[in-house]
Amino acid sequence: MNKELKNKILKMAAKDQKMRSGEKWNKNVDIQNTNIMKEIIKTFGWPDIDLVGKQASINAWLLVQHSDHDVFFQEKCLRLIKEKLKDNKVIPENYAYLKDRVNVNKKRLQLYGTQFYLNNNKKLVPRPIRDKKNLDKRREKYGLELFEKYQLRMKNIKG
Repeated sequence: MNKELKNKILKMAAKDQKMRSGEKWNKNVDIQNTNIMKEIIKTFGWPDIDLVGKQASINAWLLVQHSDHDVFFQEKCLRLIKEKLKDNKVIPENYAYLKDRVNVNKKRLQLYGTQFYLNNNKKLVPRPIRDKKNLDKRREKYGLELFEKYQLRMKNIKG
């Protein structure tokens, strides 16, 4: 395990979460984190569980999830994560969330129902989903809870 890289990712994610939970939004945090993640991936490949541990691997995904300003990079990371899925070196849910995020960013329907937005009534509602009939089958494949249960949890989140 690369402890130095692990700690670097953990610090970046802490900064990300602090900015998101604070009063002032700073898009430069996302831009800086994206640039650093690009260098990490160029040097080490995807930071998987073997390389940085479970929490830092999840945090690497989180940082990419917040790289909405660079969908091309998100797509690249999605491919890298998908490769690591075969060997159980990443969390399957991360793939589903990032796949939906990329689809939403590219004005496509999401597949797993993970992405929500605040509507005009200030209620969290899911972004459009493809083939809702088979949604829970797709969600189950990646370890996600039933959509109805997830949607209830999302509605209880205070905006």
